[in-house]
Amino acid sequence: MAEKMIGASLKDIKKDPNRTFGPPKLVVSRLSTRTEDEFGVAVEEVSFTVRAGEIFGIAGVAGNGQNALLDSLSGEVLGEEREAISLDGHPLGLLNTTGRRKFGLCAVPEERNGHAAVADFTLADNSVLTARDRLKMVVGGLIDSGAARTYTGKVIADFAVKALGPQSMAGSLSGGNLQKYIMGREILQRPSVLVVSQPTWGVDAGAAAAIRQALVDLAAEGSAIVIISQDLDELLELCDTLAVINEGRLSQTLKVGEASIEEIGLLMGGVHGTGEQVHIEAGGGVAVQA
Repeated sequence: MAEKMIGASLKDIKKDPNRTFGPPKLVVSRLSTRTEDEFGVAVEEVSFTVRAGEIFGIAGVAGNGQNALLDSLSGEVLGEEREAISLDGHPLGLLNTTGRRKFGLCAVPEERNGHAAVADFTLADNSVLTARDRLKMVVGGLIDSGAARTYTGKVIADFAVKALGPQSMAGSLSGGNLQKYIMGREILQRPSVLVVSQPTWGVDAGAAAAIRQALVDLAAEGSAIVIISQDLDELLELCDTLAVINEGRLSQTLKVGEASIEEIGLLMGGVHGTGEQVHIEAGGGVAVQA
């Protein structure tokens, strides 16, 4: 049915079964945040490591601290410990988004309009917002509009974005096409670390497969990738390891292929796995031991 809807065949994700991982690239150690939003959920002593070439997934029901975690990783919200986040051994905890991007950390937030992109800016201008330093789009304090248009044109072509060109206003794109542009804008920068929330929300099945393949290919080049998603099937298809976030706390890391759906479901329901062992018994029963 999905193939008939998009008028093309869906391709399986190509992922090398014999891939190996490099040294730790992104290390998060006891990261905690505060929130001024009475309905927001802060993260509490979150720790995990992502190696070069590894895709690390974070599953969870919406509203359990995912946005706070991404804001802290991207540098939009600064922490109090410089060593809480490091990339290739460089402490990033006190650096803002610009500083982290210079070290190779790119991020895609969940909200497209107004957060990941400015609706009243052209696509080329939106490219400058995140790629100006990494791709040298600003020279001597002046924007190199030609470089911005060329790069944006490549994003449009490579990710099949339906737009009239780099000068199209971001607000003129459909939600799915804007998502394809945003994902392409970050992936084609070839970051050392990419943190992305809900990478395929709002796109059709064909575009979702293309985005997922692009993420796998980026990891194969040696990048470390963190995917925050409510789509468990997507995480199980893409990720090498994953953890579950619940009430701002992160579970132990699980190897995809070894963790059962039941175990992941329990973690999503609040069995954090910290000091607890979850066993799926014969017949489907569950035993939790302290």
